[in-house]
Amino acid sequence: MTIAGPLGVSFASTIRRNRTLYRWFKPLSDWYANVAGHRKVGLKYDDLLVEERPDVERAIARLTPREQFDRAFRFKRASQCSVLHDNLPKDQWIKPEEDVRYLKPHVVDVVKEDLERAKWDNIEVKRTR
Repeated sequence: MTIAGPLGVSFASTIRRNRTLYRWFKPLSDWYANVAGHRKVGLKYDDLLVEERPDVERAIARLTPREQFDRAFRFKRASQCSVLHDNLPKDQWIKPEEDVRYLKPHVVDVVKEDLERAKWDNIEVKRTR
C-alpha cells in the first residue's frame, strides 16, 4: 500500500515481490541505512518521523507505555551521543533485525481514520420522494 503523508510514497512491497529488483535494491538499502547513521546512536527508523504532524502525534499517543518509554530512552541516549559528538559502542547499535517499524501501523490507522472521517464529513444527504 502506498500512501502520501508522514510515511511518504513507498515501493517496498513491489520491490519485495520481484526477486530481481530485490537483489538490486537490497544492498543499496542496507548501505543507505548504514550511512544514515541513526542506528549508530541507538535510534530506530520510525524515531525519525516528524513528530509535529498531527497524525504522527496521535499515532505516538497510541503506543503502549513500554513502547513510549523505550522511545524516550532512545531519544535521550541519542541526545547524549550528540552532546558528546560520538556514536554508541558497536555492541549497542540497533541491529537491522531490531529496527522494526513499530509506529507505521499506528500512523497508517490514523491516516485511514482521517480519510474515513473526511468522507463522512462531506457526505451529501438527498431526499427521495
